[in-house]
Amino acid sequence: MPLYESVFIARQDISSAQAEQLTTEFSEVITNMGGEIKNTEFWGLRSLSYKIKKNRKGHYVLLHIEAPAEAITEMERLMRLNEDVLRYISLRLEELPEGPSAIVLAKTERTDRGGRGGRPGGGGRFDRGDRPERGDRPERGDRPERGDREQASSEAQGD
Repeated sequence: MPLYESVFIARQDISSAQAEQLTTEFSEVITNMGGEIKNTEFWGLRSLSYKIKKNRKGHYVLLHIEAPAEAITEMERLMRLNEDVLRYISLRLEELPEGPSAIVLAKTERTDRGGRGGRPGGGGRFDRGDRPERGDRPERGDRPERGDREQASSEAQGD
């Protein structure tokens, strides 16, 4: 049987439990038509790149499916009719990926670092990683005077 990866986005107004209920309904369609759900990932409430039907966020869900094409067609038809589903896409795969998706991996890395760019440990949004912490910078008195810098730059240029 062919393998598929299907992602759908549900409206931000519904609860997480309702998003899981939608997933269960779509999974039942697949299993009733002779298919099998291999993996399900709830990516949670995420921001959309642009507004879709006046929504700025959506509940993302990933399904890895092994099913006949008719089952995928029927699931997509139900997604199209459901008002809570903003967008969906189903792709045929040669083989299912091993382990968690990149979205889940990024989420776990972010929580391991201590949040979204939180200060303890650095790693903020604009942190280059090669700069010393504020406390490690030399005091103003330890810095070379401006005259020394101008003299050093002129020596470097060979004047």
